[in-house]
Amino acid sequence: MAELATIARPYAEALFKAVAASDAPALSAQMNALALVAADDRLRGFADNPKTQAAQVFDVIGAAVGGALDAKIANLLHAIIDNGRLAALPEMAAQFQTLVNARSGVSEATIQSAFAIDDAQLAQVIATLEKRFGRKLNAKVEVDPELIGGIRAIVGDEVLDTSVKARLEQMKVALTA
Repeated sequence: MAELATIARPYAEALFKAVAASDAPALSAQMNALALVAADDRLRGFADNPKTQAAQVFDVIGAAVGGALDAKIANLLHAIIDNGRLAALPEMAAQFQTLVNARSGVSEATIQSAFAIDDAQLAQVIATLEKRFGRKLNAKVEVDPELIGGIRAIVGDEVLDTSVKARLEQMKVALTA
């Protein structure tokens, strides 16, 4: 995984530097659509076939995304295909989104809960987490029954784990030490 991140970083940074702040959300959506298409094993098999030309791969991806690509995205896609870096496209999209979020002061957050969270509770949790982490959060919720109760919030490389499972693990370590 680290290798893909290393390959993807220069592409994501180059696109980020080439885009105006106002255009970034639309381009981020296009990058995410391209990442979904590039993640398909059949497409990558088609692209890796020595008989397939780069223009054919570009046309297939363009048709799969449906709609006109921004000129900067199209140029990036040509470079990715020409350099045989299609497998790294999902990581490029993720890194580009991270750069866009950093520019706007927003971070992606994953909230894991043992039970489903309704909208009112989610708004409360997000407000508390935004105060705790000191930035605006785009949150997605995942239900993980193994947590037993409580939540685990993952923001970037920071984890705030208030789940029952984590507390039981802490008690186990304390008792066996």
